[in-house]
Amino acid sequence: MTLQQGEPMVVVENLIRTYGSAAAEVHALRDVSFTVATGSLVALVGRSGSGKTTLLNCLGGLDRPTSGRATVNGTEVTALDEAARTALRRDEIAFVFQTFGLVPMLSAAENVGLTLRLRKVGHAEREARVAHLLELVGLTQHAAQRPGELSGGQQQRVAIARALANSPRLLIADEPTGQLDAETGATVMALLREVVHAEGMTAIISTHDPSLQAIADSTIRLADGALLPA
Repeated sequence: MTLQQGEPMVVVENLIRTYGSAAAEVHALRDVSFTVATGSLVALVGRSGSGKTTLLNCLGGLDRPTSGRATVNGTEVTALDEAARTALRRDEIAFVFQTFGLVPMLSAAENVGLTLRLRKVGHAEREARVAHLLELVGLTQHAAQRPGELSGGQQQRVAIARALANSPRLLIADEPTGQLDAETGATVMALLREVVHAEGMTAIISTHDPSLQAIADSTIRLADGALLPA
């Protein structure tokens, strides 16, 4: 399914996630509902423990809510079995995390092209896509370097390019600048906005940094698992 600009890419309805039981019960998400328009970049803001990661994991099919529904690109993620959630993550959703997760012995270009190679994309098409993505994140000159030869900011750029390799509809980024200094983090955030628009994607990015709100199209705020008023 291809949604048009402005249509809801993400619809969350009464999402609840509870861990444990009785006296040990933890309410990670408390009746959260919102929509995210196609083509927009949304900042997910809240302190540690506010429920940001739990929410992103439910959207990406990495966790199941206790109740409620989450729909991505017209597919109800929360109703899928494990095989279908895996397929959705492969074809529709990409993730960027605090930890870069790059393969140390592979070059930047090889890391970016790894998912394409696993999907058996032809050599010429794969090479063209990798070159385009490295150019998009400003790393064309570093294509042959391995992660250990790159700065933290450059490694996160490689991770972003890798996440975009399969042309996902939704990018989920969980504290992507958590291991970077403030200046590098701001550069990576600006880059994320550029690539989201260049690739025609939708993105939800969680962060402790309120400065992200300045470059986001909208902001979702969580506190103690509950959605705060806009």
